[in-house]
Amino acid sequence: MDENLITQYRYFLKDSIRKEIDFSQTDQNRGIDIPPVEKPYRADALCIDLVKPGAWKNFTGTDIVAAIRNRESRRAYTQEPLTLEEISFLLWATQGVRGEVVDGHAYRTVPSAGCRHAFETYLVVLNGKGLDLGVYRYLPLAHQLLFEFSEERLAGKLVDAVFRQPYPGNAAVTFIWTAIPYRMEWRYHLAAHKVIAIDAGHVCQNLYLACEAIGAGTCASAAYDQEALDRLLRIDGKDEFAVYLSPVGKVRD
Repeated sequence: MDENLITQYRYFLKDSIRKEIDFSQTDQNRGIDIPPVEKPYRADALCIDLVKPGAWKNFTGTDIVAAIRNRESRRAYTQEPLTLEEISFLLWATQGVRGEVVDGHAYRTVPSAGCRHAFETYLVVLNGKGLDLGVYRYLPLAHQLLFEFSEERLAGKLVDAVFRQPYPGNAAVTFIWTAIPYRMEWRYHLAAHKVIAIDAGHVCQNLYLACEAIGAGTCASAAYDQEALDRLLRIDGKDEFAVYLSPVGKVRD
């Protein structure tokens, strides 16, 4: 292995860079407006109301000890669809907003460095009860699901974008998290990127635990064709790009 490259990439895992940054020159401290909490969307877009927290009635849940004990990566799914109620719960558990947005900050069900929450959540829906096949995006402020677009050969294109791993093509839905790095860079400048990666782990662990509550399973993956997945989501790959994905489906007892 190239020792210089190894040292360079290990540097990303450290926090040494924080001592090299003049934080007085961050966009936050220069008085530039805080970036929006949520990516904008068209006024005429199709937005589907999700089942609100506290209104879930059709699954019993599980206690946190059992969820942690039973958590595992699951790649084999049944053909049972996920209901809108179950999808609502999984979205809330991973990126749900608690309360009102205050001074450009939205407190959520997962932690994030500086409460900056740099992610958008896309769903590739292949088997959602009452939902058309297509690509959707979660709107956490309104707790709604935005229909982005339909796509021919959606399952096949998803599998192609993850280097032919088959299990996403058999999942009911696949969560794909994209990063909008400027939300974090606005405050942390070059110290932003490590904590974005850490935050992705917070989000996905909640998905694993939430799946245990509805008799579902998931298996996260960071192995994907960057350009192909960004192209599938119709995002620019520069100011927004895919960083993590996790297919979800019902599993046998």
